[in-house]
Amino acid sequence: MAIEITLVQGDITEQQVDAVVNAANSSLLGGGGVDGAIHRRGGPAILAECRQLRDDQYPDGLPTGHAVATTAGDLPARWVIHTVGPVYAKSQDRSEQLASCYRESLRVADELGAQSVAFPAVSAGIYGWPLDGAARIALTTVRATGTAVQEARFVLFSAEILGAFERALD
Repeated sequence: MAIEITLVQGDITEQQVDAVVNAANSSLLGGGGVDGAIHRRGGPAILAECRQLRDDQYPDGLPTGHAVATTAGDLPARWVIHTVGPVYAKSQDRSEQLASCYRESLRVADELGAQSVAFPAVSAGIYGWPLDGAARIALTTVRATGTAVQEARFVLFSAEILGAFERALD
């Protein structure tokens, strides 16, 4: 059965899904944008598990394109899947790293047994990825990745980002 893809404009921290994907920075210790919102709303349990991951598995930080799960703390979701998107660069094609964020997030979701996953537009904020390209890579990768996840919900912060995803979905 093909994965159902839905697009909504809204706040990813309010989604009633099994797992929320966090567009994290490699430190896993919180930041701005989606990352900061998830850490603020999810509370100290997320940061505590991220610190443990840094101590035990990722002393140099989570590599770009990889994903790892923690509790969702006070969020309505059960888990947060942290993934580190690439910073956009005109001089270097990092599309494969961005695609890897989505593939790896779905792999982790499968390991957790998650049926529904909420994704942000990874790398499309402070990391500067052009919206149309970010949307195309996200949707193409999620469609092409074999997964037991039934719903991939893209929760997009603004009408502009939602529009880019709607164009890419058509």
